[in-house]
Amino acid sequence: MSIFIDENTRLAVQGITGRDGSFHTLQMMEYGTRVVAGVTPGKGGQRFEGPGGASVPIFNSMDEAVAETGANTSVIYVPPLFAAGAIMEAADSGVKLVVAITEGIPVLDMTRAHVYARDQGARVIGPNCPGLISPGKAKVGILPGQIVTPGPVGVISRSGTLTYEAVYHLTLAGFGQTTCVGIGGDPLIGTSFVDCLSAFARDVETRAIVMIGEIGGTDEQEAAEYVRANIDVPVVGFIAGQTAPPGRRMGHAGAIISGASGTAEEKIRAFEECGIGVARRPVEIAELIRDALA
Repeated sequence: MSIFIDENTRLAVQGITGRDGSFHTLQMMEYGTRVVAGVTPGKGGQRFEGPGGASVPIFNSMDEAVAETGANTSVIYVPPLFAAGAIMEAADSGVKLVVAITEGIPVLDMTRAHVYARDQGARVIGPNCPGLISPGKAKVGILPGQIVTPGPVGVISRSGTLTYEAVYHLTLAGFGQTTCVGIGGDPLIGTSFVDCLSAFARDVETRAIVMIGEIGGTDEQEAAEYVRANIDVPVVGFIAGQTAPPGRRMGHAGAIISGASGTAEEKIRAFEECGIGVARRPVEIAELIRDALA
């Protein structure tokens, strides 16, 4: 199986006519994702030309796109100042999954967008995330499809590039994936480690889980406690930023140590205390998965 997206995903791309939106729409369509609509205000009635002669209608609003195409998922390639509004527009249209790729959305804007989306019953993944992919079924976002393969390992990560590296090593080692989810590295994100762990726990085909965390905050510690109490399959972890000095932001807006709770050492200790095998280098993730599934 898979979580959040599959072959039944009907995707609307907000910002489909922009540079990033158009490039990644082609990539998603080539992977086999059912892109059914694009949304760019003022360009309704035009069409986006995809691979193999495929053509996607463009609408002025998400309401129109959902009403005409039955889209159930949205991906956001909208500039930062307008992205929170695009998230709320998507949630208001009735889609149940909104994947926000955009980086640099003001935190205050996201406080409103997250609450609004939750009130509408929509799940937000991100912002500032690479999206997700269910190998062989659908990809929503910017994760490279050529490095994944179907299999029994679920992947959850705060870091986009480390997701790619971990998945690449898993695939090389012969361990395919059910779904790979990049949850994003901003201080406020819509879908947490625990949310993904809960979804993977209900997926009978996921036989092991990889969690890739970062310094800053306590999300990893909360996830470790959830694993100890609720997860029956093996879980392997990796924490990025092990050499980061206190108070220094490392990459993501959420990756900043304040006090002791956000350090790599504290997160690694929490993982180990909860029975999560910890890789010291990304390449070791596949080795730990091999041992766990032996």
